[in-house]
Amino acid sequence: MAVPPTPNDRRLVLVVEDEPAIADLVVLHLERAGFATLVERDGDAALAAVARHTPAVVVLDIGLPGRDGIEVCRALRSAGDWTPVLFLTARDDHVDRVVGLELGADDYIVKPFSPREVVARVQAVLRRTAASPRPPDEVLRLGQLECDLAGRRVIVAGADVAFTATEFDLLAHLLATPGRVFTRAQLLRAVWGEDALLTLAGDRTVDVHIAQVRAKLAPHDAIRTVRGVGYAAFTARELGALGADQVNP
Repeated sequence: MAVPPTPNDRRLVLVVEDEPAIADLVVLHLERAGFATLVERDGDAALAAVARHTPAVVVLDIGLPGRDGIEVCRALRSAGDWTPVLFLTARDDHVDRVVGLELGADDYIVKPFSPREVVARVQAVLRRTAASPRPPDEVLRLGQLECDLAGRRVIVAGADVAFTATEFDLLAHLLATPGRVFTRAQLLRAVWGEDALLTLAGDRTVDVHIAQVRAKLAPHDAIRTVRGVGYAAFTARELGALGADQVNP
């Protein structure tokens, strides 16, 4: 049985899955790992539960009856709710993966999966949302962009911009060493973890997240593409040489 949620429990995981056997298995392993859990079977109930219980993470099946998981994630993001979302799906569909990532999903697991893998992914996304181990006053700056590592805030031209945990970590990783070129595999390891090389959609996962980061920074882009290699943050000199903050193609 799921552990009853407590108010503002930052270890609460909302599992949204209409197949009882799968939900029960995921819950069993999450609770063994020390999480509180709450289970919902459809999209509308999931949205109500997020509003009522403010979970730390939502494990969200895409193939829900009625309002599906993609619509649930779209509704959350449209309402300004950036609770980390980890998608589960029976469809090993490239289009589904890309749509989910574009909506701001933090991770993606295709059925059949190991319940331990779900626990590991939940723990990973919570580590990404935790306070940065860097000095509490450290802010990475580039042009009109500020990345507050301790507060996990991105400020563009003086305005706060909402980032998912994964988008934030991707941007911060690049900004920490301006000018250094990272391959997609290096970014997957650094931001998503070693297992991501085997379980995520590889290059496309990185490319979609980079595109999302750039869209949120526009027109004050901080990232350049190195064709055939990967991505790097501009250095201050490179940005100045452009004459203005510009968006990459």
